[in-house]
Amino acid sequence: MEGTQISSIGVIGAGAWGTTLANLLVEKGYRVSLWVREEEVFNQIKEKGINETFLPETRLHPQLEPVRTFPEALRGKDLVLMVVPSHVFRDVFMELKSHLPKGAPIVTATKGIENETLMTMSQVIRSVLPACSEGRLACLAGPSFAKEVSMKRPTAVTIACKDVKQAERIQHTFYTEFFRVYTTNDLMGVELCGALKNVIAIAAGVADGLSFGHNARAALITRGLAEIARLGVSMGANPLTFAGLAGLGDLVLTCTGDLSRNRTVGLKIAQGMDLEEIVAGMKTVAEGVKTCASAIQLGEKMGVELPITSQVYEVLYRSKDPREALRDVMTRDLKAELD
Repeated sequence: MEGTQISSIGVIGAGAWGTTLANLLVEKGYRVSLWVREEEVFNQIKEKGINETFLPETRLHPQLEPVRTFPEALRGKDLVLMVVPSHVFRDVFMELKSHLPKGAPIVTATKGIENETLMTMSQVIRSVLPACSEGRLACLAGPSFAKEVSMKRPTAVTIACKDVKQAERIQHTFYTEFFRVYTTNDLMGVELCGALKNVIAIAAGVADGLSFGHNARAALITRGLAEIARLGVSMGANPLTFAGLAGLGDLVLTCTGDLSRNRTVGLKIAQGMDLEEIVAGMKTVAEGVKTCASAIQLGEKMGVELPITSQVYEVLYRSKDPREALRDVMTRDLKAELD
C-alpha cells in the first residue's frame, strides 16, 4: 500500500485525543471510522454527535462514523491511527491485528512505555507483528492538548517515521491551517520524549501545588529535559530531538498547562491525596503514573541516572513526602551542568 493515496482512515480509541484527531481528519475530507470501546461513548457520538465523556464541548462532524468492531474500523483503510492507553495497547493491537489492512501505515499517538517489556508503542507493534517493517510505523507527538486542537487553536506537532517519504505522506494527511506538522526520522527519540515528559510533569505539578515558585518549575523542566535526553541518547535517539516539539515543546506544555492530566496528578499529591484515590477519580489516563515505573527500569538497564524521575517514583509508589523528595534532589552531590 506504500505510496497509495490516503482517503480512508481507521482510528482506534475514542478518548479525547482519538476523537479530536478523528474529527480533524473527517473535516479534511477523509472517510474516518472511529473504534469506540465504551458503549456509552458510542451512543453519545452516534445519537448526539458529541463525545460527552471525553470531549464534551466539541460538536463532531456528522460524517464521523463511530463503530464497535475492528472489521468495521479497519476494512479497506489506507491508514491506521492507534490512540489507546499504553497499558492496554498490546491487548488491543493483538485483537485487531488480523483485521489490519495489508501494508497500511500504522501511526501511534499513544505516549507511554509498556511496564512489563519496557517497549515503546512501535516496538510493541513489531513484537506482535514481527513482519511489520519499520518504514510502516510512525508516531505523532508534540505539544497538543486535545481540547485546544478541537477548538482549532494553532498547534505544531511532529510525525516520526524511519521512512522519510512515508513521514511526508502522513504529514500532509494531518496538516491543516491550524495544525502544523513537521517530520523527523527519529522514531525512538520522539516516542521516548512523549512518554518521559509525563513523569517530569507530575513533579512540576507537585512543585506548583506546594507553591515552590517559578524558579523551581523552570529548574524541573530544564533538568528534567536533561535526564530525558541522557536516557534517550543512550538508547540511540538523536540529541536534537530533545530540543524540538516532541521534547522541549511537549515538556513545557505538560509541565505548565492547566489541561495537563499529569500535572494535575502532581497538584493533587501536593494536596495530600492518595495516588489510588487520584487515579480512581480521573476519567482519562495520566500516562506518567505507569511510565514512571518503566523509566526507572530503563534507567537502571542503560546505566543512566534519573534523579527527578527517581524521586517521583518514591513519591508515587513509596509514599515519600514530596518536600523530602525535593530536598533530596537539591542536596545531591554537586556536578557540572553538561555532564
